[in-house]
Amino acid sequence: MSRLFPILTVVSMIAVAWYAGSVWMNSKWTLAQAERAGVELGFPEIVADTMDQERPRLPPPHQVLAELKKTVIDTKVTSKRSLVFHSWVTLSSTLAGFTLGTLVGVLMAVGIVYSRTLNMALMPWAIISQTIPIVAIAPMIIVVLASIGVDGRAVPKAIISAYLCYFPVLVGMSKGLSSPDGTQLDLLKTYGSNGWQTFWKLRFPSSMPYFFTSLKIGIAAALVGTIVGELPTGAIQGLGARILIGDQFGNPIMIWSALVMAACLAGVLVSAVASLQAVTLKRMGFAR
Repeated sequence: MSRLFPILTVVSMIAVAWYAGSVWMNSKWTLAQAERAGVELGFPEIVADTMDQERPRLPPPHQVLAELKKTVIDTKVTSKRSLVFHSWVTLSSTLAGFTLGTLVGVLMAVGIVYSRTLNMALMPWAIISQTIPIVAIAPMIIVVLASIGVDGRAVPKAIISAYLCYFPVLVGMSKGLSSPDGTQLDLLKTYGSNGWQTFWKLRFPSSMPYFFTSLKIGIAAALVGTIVGELPTGAIQGLGARILIGDQFGNPIMIWSALVMAACLAGVLVSAVASLQAVTLKRMGFAR
C-alpha cells in the first residue's frame, strides 16, 4: 500500500486538474449557447453541461473512459474500430523499429568507443540528426522507399521509429562501454586478454546498467516515432491514424482515447524492459 499511495495521489491530482480544465474549456460553448437562448445558467448547470458535451474541447475523464470501454472491451479486437487492433498495428511497427534502432545504436557505440576516427566522424552527425523534425523527413522516407519498390506503411514507420530510438541507445551504450576505469583495463592486460576478451569480460558487462536505462528511453521514443510516423504517411491503421481521423472529423473524444491508449501501451513497454533489466542485472550480480 505504501508503494501505491504516491501513484494514487498523482493520479488523483491529474484527475482533479483534468476535470477542472474540462469545466473551464467546455464552459465557453455552454455560455455561448445560453446567451443565444437568452438563458442564465448557474454554476451547477454549467458544470453539468460541460461533463456531457458531444464534441467537447477537452473531454472529461469519464467520457474518455467510456470511449475506451466501447472501443477496447465492447468491440471485437479484429474490428478496425477497436483500439486493441490499432494498438497492435502501432506495437508491431514499434517493436520492429526498436529492434532496428537498438542494433544500430549498439553497433555505432562499439565503433565510437574503439575508434577515435569513428567517434569524431559519427557522434556529431548523430547529434545533428536529432535536431531534424521527424514529421519533416517522414514523407521523404516514404518517397525514397517507394522509389526503390518498397510499398506500404509498415517499413517506413519502423524506420522512423528506429530513427528516434537509436540515439538514446547510442549515448547510453557509449557511456557504458567506456565506464571501466584504467585499473580494470590494465588488470586484464596483465592477464594477457586481447581486445575481444576485454570487450566480453569487462566492457560489455559493465555497460548493462547503462544499456537498459537507454532501452527504457528508446522503447518510449520508438513508440512516439511510430505514432508520429503514422500522421503524415496517410496511414489508416494505428493509434496515430486514429488520432488523425479524430482530428479530421472533429471528435476530441476519439483523439483523447487514442492518446490514453498510447500512454498505457508506453507504460506496458517500459515496464517490460524494466522487468527484463531487473532479472538480467540480478543474474549478473549488479542487484543486491
